[in-house]
Amino acid sequence: MQDSRVVPVNGIPELTSEEQRVLGSLLEKEITVPGSYPMTLNAVRTACNQTSSREPVVDYDEPTVNETLRQLRDADLVTTTWAGSGQRSVKFAQTVAARQGWSPQVRALLTVLLLRGAQPAGALKTRAERLHGFTDRSQVEATLRAMATAEPALVRELPRRPGQQDPRWIHLLGPVAATEDAAPAPPADLETPLAEGSQVRDQRVRTSYGVIAADYAEALVDELPDLPFERWLLQRVVELAAGAPIADAGCGPGHVTDHLAGLGAQVRGIDLSGEMIEQARTRFPDHDYRVGDLRQLLRPENADGWGAVLGWYSLIHLTAAELPAAVASLVRPLRPGGWLLVGLHAGAEVIRHPNWFGHQIELDFVFHPPESVVAAFGAAGLTDLEYYVRGPQRQETTTRCYVLGRRPD
Repeated sequence: MQDSRVVPVNGIPELTSEEQRVLGSLLEKEITVPGSYPMTLNAVRTACNQTSSREPVVDYDEPTVNETLRQLRDADLVTTTWAGSGQRSVKFAQTVAARQGWSPQVRALLTVLLLRGAQPAGALKTRAERLHGFTDRSQVEATLRAMATAEPALVRELPRRPGQQDPRWIHLLGPVAATEDAAPAPPADLETPLAEGSQVRDQRVRTSYGVIAADYAEALVDELPDLPFERWLLQRVVELAAGAPIADAGCGPGHVTDHLAGLGAQVRGIDLSGEMIEQARTRFPDHDYRVGDLRQLLRPENADGWGAVLGWYSLIHLTAAELPAAVASLVRPLRPGGWLLVGLHAGAEVIRHPNWFGHQIELDFVFHPPESVVAAFGAAGLTDLEYYVRGPQRQETTTRCYVLGRRPD
């Protein structure tokens, strides 16, 4: 059945908010995770419901996504393929980009606008980085203006609001939820963990992990077999290090250090908590573990620098203001051509845990927007940047972000 809506001259009917989210998700994932594209119904739903890189955050159920995909198929914007044994698994792929002849630049900007609503050119440049590498902001602005003057127009510049430094842009493929008069949402205060100073915060982190060390280790040392993407990423880091030593900065109970060693890496585990280091030494005694602060990471004694530094969820208690300096401190001891990999919880909020693993503690977890982490990598001089975002798995409740970058030779 063909779509009965009025179709404008560009051949695309006015898209509902659900159609915008589904189509934007398909456009994004085709570029960022081509190995799992085309996408199953469940994968499309997960992509739509991501809590990072999406505005607003939604919680579509399966029937909603399925019906939206049907509508997009009727409009010839999505097609289906079959995969798996007996061709019983249906997968979905977008067709609009090829049909419309969108350039990589146009496609990247429309994708981010579909997924995140009205945005200024600077934000679009950062957020479109994984989809297309614009050389600078002026190139983004030039592309937007060409899209605005095309026939038919694909985007529109909104009037600058009082107190707003840069104008925002919206796509014209359907209604955009963020109106010109809508007040911007107040930004989350990612600096609250420093209300009493960094030394107090650091002592809370050290004390809290000392209290929970044994229970934390018991719960997490066997997590990697259930995390195939993370295992692939760790394998890649070992390969990129090319035999040079690796620092696991914030190693906790040592299971990631042990995994890296099992892949053939020469690796050292470092952690702020002495109790965590004791857990690592007890559980994985064949490796080198030391108490230390990742913000004061030194070069290895027997090499000109680390081949790779791993910050595996070790920056999650640092505020937004501290993040650039922390990334720079991890880059400093890298050898030329060395790699930095950081894993974090994606978002823009601070969550305080007064109780963890049955112990009374006081820990603030800071969720950083992926684009902020990418920006910190760029500010530290890293190149060949990649970042990956995945939704919750197993008993997880948060979206995870991994950023990878190389120190230039």
